[in-house]
Amino acid sequence: MHIMEGFLPASHALGWTLVSAPFVVAGAVSLRRIVRDRPEARLTLAAAGAFTFILSALKLPSVTGSCSHPTGTGLGAIAFGPSVMAVIGTIVLLFQGLLLAHGGLTTLGANVFSMGIAGPWVGWAVWKAATAARLPATVAVFLGAALADLATYVVTSFELALAFPDPASGFVGAFVKFAGIFAVTQLPLAIAEGFLVVVVMAALVGRGAGGVVRPIEGVR
Repeated sequence: MHIMEGFLPASHALGWTLVSAPFVVAGAVSLRRIVRDRPEARLTLAAAGAFTFILSALKLPSVTGSCSHPTGTGLGAIAFGPSVMAVIGTIVLLFQGLLLAHGGLTTLGANVFSMGIAGPWVGWAVWKAATAARLPATVAVFLGAALADLATYVVTSFELALAFPDPASGFVGAFVKFAGIFAVTQLPLAIAEGFLVVVVMAALVGRGAGGVVRPIEGVR
């Protein structure tokens, strides 16, 4: 998913940075509130960040200028809300761009929007809807985590298609091509990530983190 350094046109790179910036600022406010009101949540927040960093660093070759990998953002989005993941995602992507040459600085805004904003919000909304529908907690967590992953790649396909429309079929044709290539690796990765997040959530609650990770108290 990480679009590599210098791959996007300058206007697109700047545009996605401007779009992402308000979400990151709002996320910082939300993160500060959580740390202030629930200081015991700091370790779990750190664990959510580490989880995102590790999973999103496991990259596979995919669309030219990008890659395919788990995202890990569903865990933090379900546990603390999607706003926080804009900040965590920015930190993760910044470190990966600087230390692992995975992503980049000019494409940071686009990568943050797809992985740190769109994915977590979709995952959280799906988890909330599944919970409201009284689905089992494990099913709700699985759906939220898996669809957070898939949403990230749908948005990345949108970003790439917007920047590089197909000469014959335009934006729509390019989007279908990018999304189709991503789907080969991302569908099984999203399913695997969904199951992994269920296991991690259950482990956190089992270790007494239920008071910290409040949304998953029903996971067993």
